[in-house]
Amino acid sequence: MQKKWFDIMEAQIPKGQVRTRFAPSPTGYMHIGNLRTALYTYLIARKKGGKFLLRIEDTDQERYVEGSVEVIYRTLKECGLKHDEGPDIGGPVGPYVQSERRDIYRRYAELLIEKGGAYRCFCGRDDKEDPSEDTGEKEKAIKKYDGRCSRLTQAEIDEKLRMGVPYVIRQKIPREGSTEFTDEVFGRITVSNDTLDDNVLIKSDGLPTYNFANVIDDHLMGITHVVRGSEYLSSTPKYNLLYKSFAWEPPVYIHCPPVMRDANNKLSKRRGDPSYEDLTADGYLSDAVLNYVALLGWSPGGEREIYSLEELTEVFSISGISKSPAIFDIVKLNHFNGEYIKALSPDEFHKMALPYIERAIGTDFDTRTIASILQSRCEKLTDIPEKIEFFARLQEYSPELYKNKKAKTDARISLDILKSLLPVIEGIEQWSMENIHSSLIDFAQSRGFKNATALWPLRISLSGQAVTPGGAIEICYILGKEEAIRRVKAGIKMLENEI
Repeated sequence: MQKKWFDIMEAQIPKGQVRTRFAPSPTGYMHIGNLRTALYTYLIARKKGGKFLLRIEDTDQERYVEGSVEVIYRTLKECGLKHDEGPDIGGPVGPYVQSERRDIYRRYAELLIEKGGAYRCFCGRDDKEDPSEDTGEKEKAIKKYDGRCSRLTQAEIDEKLRMGVPYVIRQKIPREGSTEFTDEVFGRITVSNDTLDDNVLIKSDGLPTYNFANVIDDHLMGITHVVRGSEYLSSTPKYNLLYKSFAWEPPVYIHCPPVMRDANNKLSKRRGDPSYEDLTADGYLSDAVLNYVALLGWSPGGEREIYSLEELTEVFSISGISKSPAIFDIVKLNHFNGEYIKALSPDEFHKMALPYIERAIGTDFDTRTIASILQSRCEKLTDIPEKIEFFARLQEYSPELYKNKKAKTDARISLDILKSLLPVIEGIEQWSMENIHSSLIDFAQSRGFKNATALWPLRISLSGQAVTPGGAIEICYILGKEEAIRRVKAGIKMLENEI
């Protein structure tokens, strides 16, 4: 019966197709390194016409955060990383949540004991500590487990089981020789077996450790390519020894370099570095974030950097992944995001910008015109409120703003221009962008001014700011005739008092 169960499990393994998996832990957020792993895993599967799986690795219940699985689903959906199998859609090799596979791990652990690749360990936590050599210090040096329980006789094991002594199941690492594996990024790696610990596979509560569940699931789900961070390079020999004990074929390994805040520090949520959700909440577009994340440690070659997900699928290659850590550069991400915003259709941008516009200045303005002057002038959506607050409230400003060397204006010239412009603005009957434009440009030409010279003081009086999204004509139109006249009069009064 036991053999039949294993035969059934093995028979379910899909054959003849590339299969990759994204296997996050539900810890509450999607950090940038995790998103990059998901993306590369997705791209490898799609490039090779294979399947992309989602698996939830929740065996560490102490780190589990309520609602975090939904965060994972939402992030993948927003980024367009559609999985072919997973907890929410099912598939031929489920369950796809590790806590629902406890019996599977237990059975395979018992099988591994039979094969001589594991053993029951009845030692307590403190039994890993051995007295240090006599150096005059009364200290204890914590060493790797010495494997003492692997030398118990069957009679001793049976007696401890009869007495109900708690135990874990440990991997039995060979004491001699070495283990080799090839990583697609870091090449051939050899590790001496005597440096490896007999790590725990099944904990005393019956749940598997990450190391064991990972190998069992990858095999039973037919995973052919494993993408993960380079911090797991040191653990890979242990995984391969498990594959060897079961007589299974190990997957292709792709270990990626870490994503760093700077040359010395990894990105860390605890230190305030942003997660994917933080970035989208701060006005970054999912497509821009994904494009930028793709280039953190991978290069397509050439100068081009802007790629859609479909284009990334075409150009992605494992050979482009670097061994060197990648630095997360918020300035570069801002550039990417600005380019993505510019590439949106006017309707798409208006829809995205509308909540930010309405929160900043309400609903009494022409939001489409405001969006049109913002689209090429903001790097992220959260830039919008600060750029347009002056439409709703003209803050106090300094008359120094009327001085501009490039436009060749000062307080006296600005006062003269505003006084001359006031009747022009008052005389515009049909308040349209076209009429405002023609009236103001005609005024500049009639006075022999360059447009910049004539419109600089007008824009200052309307906005109270040196830099604005859009020029005097657009601002005039958006404010409306009555408010534009009021602000020009206020500017005239300020300059009269100044002079």
